[in-house]
Amino acid sequence: MSKSVAFYTLGCKLNFSETSTIARSLMEEGYQKVAFQESADVYVINTCSVTDHADRKCKKVVKEALRHNPNAFVAVIGCYAQLKPQEIAKIPGVDVVLGAAEKFNINAYIGDGFKKEQAIVHEGKIKEVLDYHASYSIGDRTRTFLKIQDGCDYFCAFCTIPLARGKSRSDTIENVVKQAHEIVDQGIKEIVLTGVNTGDFGVQTGETFLGLLQALENVEGLKRIRISSIEPNLLSNEIIDFAASSTKIVPHFHIPLQSGSDEILKAMRRKYDTALYASRIQHIKEKMPNACIGVDVIVGFPGETDEEFLKTYQFLNELDISYLHVFPYSERSNTTANKMPGKVLLRTRNERVQQLQILSEKKKRFFYESQLGSTQSVLWEAENNANSLFGFTENYVKVKTTYDPMLINEITKVELQSIDEEMIVQSKQLAAIF
Repeated sequence: MSKSVAFYTLGCKLNFSETSTIARSLMEEGYQKVAFQESADVYVINTCSVTDHADRKCKKVVKEALRHNPNAFVAVIGCYAQLKPQEIAKIPGVDVVLGAAEKFNINAYIGDGFKKEQAIVHEGKIKEVLDYHASYSIGDRTRTFLKIQDGCDYFCAFCTIPLARGKSRSDTIENVVKQAHEIVDQGIKEIVLTGVNTGDFGVQTGETFLGLLQALENVEGLKRIRISSIEPNLLSNEIIDFAASSTKIVPHFHIPLQSGSDEILKAMRRKYDTALYASRIQHIKEKMPNACIGVDVIVGFPGETDEEFLKTYQFLNELDISYLHVFPYSERSNTTANKMPGKVLLRTRNERVQQLQILSEKKKRFFYESQLGSTQSVLWEAENNANSLFGFTENYVKVKTTYDPMLINEITKVELQSIDEEMIVQSKQLAAIF
């Protein structure tokens, strides 16, 4: 009788792509995948460790898994598992902890699947993690997260990712294109390219991210290519120009900023300044006036005075961007920033988060309002209730229409009409795209 397995993913799109791939490998070994809310024989928890909140949530998810089945075998994998395996091993109910390389051979470590008296830890030195494991998500959404790159060589002062995932490495263009064909053959219309440092694609092979985009442009049947996130210093004008001329790359960019103060950027060890960042935004808007641009920001980094924060606020306020993802600085062990003077009070960090979240809402509403009355293409991908169907335009405006099951995973032309109280755009169906 086959065993059942359930998965829970914390963190980024990259984690989702890897969880999906690991799930497929276990299903090929005879496991039956079930929802996390169901009683499963094995629970696999893929962790993140970007903030301390993600660490705490891991403990909560383990507890939730055991609530569904107290006798289940619990495996914890991912970034937190690589960074602090012994800490996870002390969580009651955890049976095995797998590091960055070991997680892709999870079936061997599950073994008989019986609970252990004490958690077993398998984690190698991150310097020895050199292999690249291709991954993509299938089955959870109408979009697919396709991993093209892993690891990072940047060592920003606040970040633990190089310690959790190792050196920058990536797939080849040939393999990514092959995976894209596999994805399209399963009826998926949109691929989201993801990685730790996506724009660093090809750093070891001599290929380039631009070359990858040019190759994916020729994948027949692929309707949309979305770039999940890309560093401003790696988002060249050549990439922007190609995206503007592409029939597949959507006008949506997510570009981490982290701070609008050049002094703080230097302390963070970021590889650009505000002038370069602003020039990238300007070039995108010149080539694609309706492009949606998202921005990551960290507030409360050590040394960020009220004056430095004001520089960030004013810089963002003047930029032609569409929304913000705002994070309070989080102390992480084994990072340079953790040893820096000028700690910012937690209360002050939270206040700055709130200020930028208000700015983000204003930016998002302004962007949405600028799109009203236009005709857009929407990929319908999720149902929220029996009455409405939701989807996204190419430039990432969330829209809804009257529920019709025949529209799911279809792209149709709509007219954007109005914005409701939940910041979702009401739309009117026009014509289907074939």
